[in-house]
Amino acid sequence: MKAGTEKARVRRESTPSPMLSPNDAAERVRSARGLMAPCRLCPRRCGVNRLAGERGFCGAGPEAVVASLGPHFGEEDCLVGAGGSGTIFLAGCNLGCAFCQNFDISHAVAGGQAEAAAMARLMLGLAARGCENINFVTPTHVAPALLEAIVEARRQGLAAPIVWNCGGYESVEMLRLLDGLVEIYMPDVKFIRAASAARWCNAPDYPDAARAAFREMHRQVGDLVIERGVAVRGLLVRHLVMPGGAAEGREILDFLAALSPNACVNVMDQYRPAGEVLDPRTRRQYADIARHPTAEEVAEVRGYARGLGLRLA
Repeated sequence: MKAGTEKARVRRESTPSPMLSPNDAAERVRSARGLMAPCRLCPRRCGVNRLAGERGFCGAGPEAVVASLGPHFGEEDCLVGAGGSGTIFLAGCNLGCAFCQNFDISHAVAGGQAEAAAMARLMLGLAARGCENINFVTPTHVAPALLEAIVEARRQGLAAPIVWNCGGYESVEMLRLLDGLVEIYMPDVKFIRAASAARWCNAPDYPDAARAAFREMHRQVGDLVIERGVAVRGLLVRHLVMPGGAAEGREILDFLAALSPNACVNVMDQYRPAGEVLDPRTRRQYADIARHPTAEEVAEVRGYARGLGLRLA
């Protein structure tokens, strides 16, 4: 890619969200960091003082830890475009699904710590390489650090959309601090029943928390907007079909259709046994999900989405 093109990627043709004033940005950062002492960044509300080095469920400190990053061409077509999605995988997780396919980085906090200025440089570097967006994977538990980095990157000219690629277990209070800083919310909702959430991630309140979070996300960014084949703003929901989970998938789609008749969803068939599902010490308790979903299960959920008139990514 030519140098001129690389520079142009930093300032896209599509107008990014308006810049916050310095005072507003400073207040957002202060408020977000305040949510870590005691920690109530997510619905678990661990109550530890992360600013003082205490660790809660997610295992993270106050700063983000980067497990890996780079242009990603395996995301949805509308995120990949020509230059790929500028993906930054964060170590740790506030959800901790037993079957997580990124178990090695989500259930441990290992990698390079990146404070706000360093994270901003990583973001600008991905944009300069031609990435269509900056895609934070598993950002919820380090949201204050990312908020501060987004503010700094925008100040330095970043115009690529920010993708908040999360598990849906969000605090509405924290999401409101991200209003105007995140262009694309992409939560992955795998289940919507309390029993499923309690069993697979010890979060029986997940259904209520996710519904509230999705409403707030949609209030901020609306339905997914695609320009010249690339997403620039909006809510894109992923649903990973679980083995035996077609009925629960229909419940998820019913909620999305009620949220917006023009909601966009990616019904995904990529589930595979991983993490505790394969661990000899725990796999017996997950025997019913120790398989891939069948083609019929996935087709049933996709067909139901089409019947509701939802947009399929």
